[in-house]
Amino acid sequence: MPPQILSSAYLLGSDSEHLNKVYDEEARSLEPWRDSPGEVSKHDWRDYLGDQRYQRAFIDFFEDELARGGYDWKQLAQEFLFEGEQPLINSVVSGLGHPLIHIGYAFEMNNCTIAIEALALTTCFYDFFHQYLDDTSYTRPAQHPTESIVSILERVRTDQRLDGLFDHSGPGNIALLFQRKEDIVLEHWNSWTIVNPKAQFEESQRAAVLLLLATVPPDSEGYDFFLVHLLTTSHAIRVLLPLIPEEFHVSLVRQWWLFTLAVYIAQLRPEIKESRITDYELAGRDWKWAEKQALASSHAYDAHYVKAIRAMKEAALTWGDLDAWYLRGAVRFADNFRGWFNSS
Repeated sequence: MPPQILSSAYLLGSDSEHLNKVYDEEARSLEPWRDSPGEVSKHDWRDYLGDQRYQRAFIDFFEDELARGGYDWKQLAQEFLFEGEQPLINSVVSGLGHPLIHIGYAFEMNNCTIAIEALALTTCFYDFFHQYLDDTSYTRPAQHPTESIVSILERVRTDQRLDGLFDHSGPGNIALLFQRKEDIVLEHWNSWTIVNPKAQFEESQRAAVLLLLATVPPDSEGYDFFLVHLLTTSHAIRVLLPLIPEEFHVSLVRQWWLFTLAVYIAQLRPEIKESRITDYELAGRDWKWAEKQALASSHAYDAHYVKAIRAMKEAALTWGDLDAWYLRGAVRFADNFRGWFNSS
């Protein structure tokens, strides 16, 4: 999606020439607009949630609503994302988290065009995920509560009840997972007890990096395309938490956690070895080196590559980088990147 890589490159210090090249590269893969079967209006817009054929109609609808509201895009986002009995914010991890990522960039760039696209993505990818946040009955006391996400991931990895569930990895496994093993997923989801939100969100960001990097052996041909979405959605939440209504802070983080569990299981629960980050030699390389890889390497037009490096840099700036942990991750990622596996 052009706004995401363009925003990331810009915020990493890209010049206008490079941004134009990025746009040209991204434009090559864009699909032409298709007319929707009909229009969407204020009285029936929820009837078309989850129907991707109405993408163009939702763009037109939100643009009209923006004009009616005096072009205050943040008020528009407030109305459609955070208000009502089933607010759209509870389904932003649908569509592999792209609605959430786009919302994050809308707020980070303070851009109404990205915001309109984000709202349209949210409506078009709306699916079953929202029910787990809308309906509080899914939040239940845990038998084995813990404050550590990483410890739960290890429990999930060794949970024999999930053995043999899928023949291969891929996002298509997510819906099947909830159809077949919803109770087990929710058991692990509810095991994460949030007692110290700030510290635990910090750990969740480290977990996102671990899932991308520490699950991949040094001789791997690439990184998991679907696991990188856990990092970029986590970055979006880091952007959003200071800017959205406080009542949605914990639920948004828990929504990411449910998404993370689903993707981790769908990707066949690879083992996490933190030493793959902590033992990586920097050899004098710093964040300027990592930024250069994002903007000037042969992968500079790969949106997910650029976004991943920037997400790790921003996490380091947010939390501090004891022992250069995030930097080691970014250097290892850029050093060994040969592309993505599971990218189709």
